[in-house]
Amino acid sequence: MKTTPEHNERIAKLTFASVYPHYVTKVEKKGRTQEELHQVIEWLTGFDTMKLEELIDRKVTFETFFEMATLNPNANRITGIICGYRIEEIENPLTKQVRYLDKLVDELAKGKKMEKILRTV
Repeated sequence: MKTTPEHNERIAKLTFASVYPHYVTKVEKKGRTQEELHQVIEWLTGFDTMKLEELIDRKVTFETFFEMATLNPNANRITGIICGYRIEEIENPLTKQVRYLDKLVDELAKGKKMEKILRTV
């Protein structure tokens, strides 16, 4: 499934602050914690909780969010299907990075062990 330029543009302009509460709700509904969510986000982006709060307050777009991030060198080990797209086949770098984050949140909500989510095993 190929992403369209319009799809990629929509994702780029979405604010992280608008999606973040959905991430929190999703993981907490499944018995995981906001701290675990932050651990996953920090692994992927390098942003600690203070930086995350600052980016949320500033209402940065996903484009800015990932421009500022230091992507984990093991991020390319995140594979599979999320939102109907196979992550490995997404060509647009920003869309791929957002889907990496979506996939990690999904794995957390599904109860995967943290070591597997953080690709340490």
